[in-house]
Amino acid sequence: MSDPRSSGGTLPFALAFIAGFVDTCGFIALFGLFSAHVTGNFVLLGASLIRPHAGIIAKLLALPVFMAAVAASRLFLIRSGGGARAMRDILAAEALFLCLFLATGIAARPLVDADAGLAILAGMFAVVAMGVQNAAARTVFVALSPTTVMTGNVTQIVLDCVDFFASASVEVRAAARIRLGKLVPPVLAFAAGAAAGAVGFGFASFWCLLLPIVILAVLIAVGSL
Repeated sequence: MSDPRSSGGTLPFALAFIAGFVDTCGFIALFGLFSAHVTGNFVLLGASLIRPHAGIIAKLLALPVFMAAVAASRLFLIRSGGGARAMRDILAAEALFLCLFLATGIAARPLVDADAGLAILAGMFAVVAMGVQNAAARTVFVALSPTTVMTGNVTQIVLDCVDFFASASVEVRAAARIRLGKLVPPVLAFAAGAAAGAVGFGFASFWCLLLPIVILAVLIAVGSL
């Protein structure tokens, strides 16, 4: 796989789309579980103190499982030494866990009990897949904009818009324009992925996960040329 900086907006756009897709699909299918924006589960856990919410076990497990996935990804990258092979392998690992999410979700249907074993396992596979992508964003794809948590991106976009339109400095406006070109596409892609994940699950249930799996497969194949 070539240097991710040379891939323009394709790689961050694709990964952000996948994150939005998987997060929304998991949220709808697994009783409000966040897999990419994993700290969002804290809000739901807090709300459950005064209003019952389904799937408390999965939400409690999500953070430690996510942390374990990030740690395992980091250890793998340290031992692999990085490079193009590591980039392909990290995307392949994400695709593998999305396949497990797909298979377990299908096996768990109909999902009527959020605390059923297969429902929890499906959610954890989704969390691991997104943990791998989060780790990749901070390591092998550090040159790219973040692709899983959009709050920071949106904050920077607003700051850069103010700088671009209000600053009298040519240098400040030029830097803001560059950052906007880097940050806006992933935010739009995440939003598009979220919409596609909702519609996809509505029409095809867990089978809709074939789309992000295929996208990862294409990224791996194109990057290996």
